[in-house]
Amino acid sequence: MSVAELKENHKAATETLNSLKQRLRDRRIQLLDTDGYARAQGKTPVAFGPTDLVCCRILQGHTGKVYSLDWTPEKDRIVSASTDGRLIVWNALTSQKTHAIKLPCAWVMTCAFSPDGQSVACGGLDSACSIFNLSTPLDKDTNLPVSRTLSGHKGYVSCCQYVVDDDTRLITGSGDQTCMLWDITTGLKTSVFGGEYQSGHTADVSSVSINGSNSRMFVSGSCDATARLWDTRMASRAVRTFYGHEGDVNSVKFFPDGNRFGTGSDDGTCRLFDIRTGHQLQVYPPHQQQQKGDSNIATPNVTSIAFSISGRLLFASYSNGDVFVWDTLLAEVVLNLGTLQNSHEARVSCLGLSADGSALCTGSWDTSLKIWAFGGHRTVI
Repeated sequence: MSVAELKENHKAATETLNSLKQRLRDRRIQLLDTDGYARAQGKTPVAFGPTDLVCCRILQGHTGKVYSLDWTPEKDRIVSASTDGRLIVWNALTSQKTHAIKLPCAWVMTCAFSPDGQSVACGGLDSACSIFNLSTPLDKDTNLPVSRTLSGHKGYVSCCQYVVDDDTRLITGSGDQTCMLWDITTGLKTSVFGGEYQSGHTADVSSVSINGSNSRMFVSGSCDATARLWDTRMASRAVRTFYGHEGDVNSVKFFPDGNRFGTGSDDGTCRLFDIRTGHQLQVYPPHQQQQKGDSNIATPNVTSIAFSISGRLLFASYSNGDVFVWDTLLAEVVLNLGTLQNSHEARVSCLGLSADGSALCTGSWDTSLKIWAFGGHRTVI
């Protein structure tokens, strides 16, 4: 074969490769577009005005850093956990406290509402998950007693979430590199994910998210820079491991359709993965690339993420106090809550969306929580 023929073949092969790459990019965009919005609008970014998402409530009562929060399915109450050693249950409509629960361990890292809204769970450096029934009478010291203690982890409890539509089962993640499924009725663990199994995490588990479409599946994020998909019927090994991050994975959250999930990491990026193929679908780049500022400034960490009801928006909080609203389809920032009036004054450590998608709550090391509501002509998306 002559040199000319080799060059011609190389050129043809390069064109074929580029064509395949473009088809792959187009297919990934199609997978992201769940609501048809982008196709209808010619794939233009979601537009936000200054009054489309506004701070309508400031919840003040904690005296320490807020580390975690969760909404009830009824969207009217929020539970928050702080290093002041208390859980506070808030009425999100009035900003009033309905419960202030003194905890057995002051350093609490996670909290969660049960699906029926009657119980809250929390965990922290005591390596246990404590369950409180909100209807239990107060003890002689006017404290709400612990209803159940779930003990079994060998490291701190970093995260917990009730199984969807099941008040008797809960999943925890821990610094001992494992996740556990618990039967709250008996207080016993029914499955352990990771640990001695080779497909488990090799560093602290920092976050879990249960699939709303299939409660047998959940995903975990870890300080080993990976996320792993698990099936509660098969604890012996992870279904799939997802790579791509270059730092601790601090937050994981399932996409509304249950076929994808998002991650947020210390490397400053958020990413979107497909659980069916294992492929990374999108990257939401580091903060400094958005600001185009001094390259010597350290990239802020992503601390927590949440999706809008349709999945078109990704909310991501950062260690510098910013909260970006991303267009998931185009990977563009459409709003930064950190630049708005009444924004937080310190690291935003957690955030969560109400069940109907009409409000976002953020919690911060400035000891406050803020509720952001869609206003103006903006409809929930």
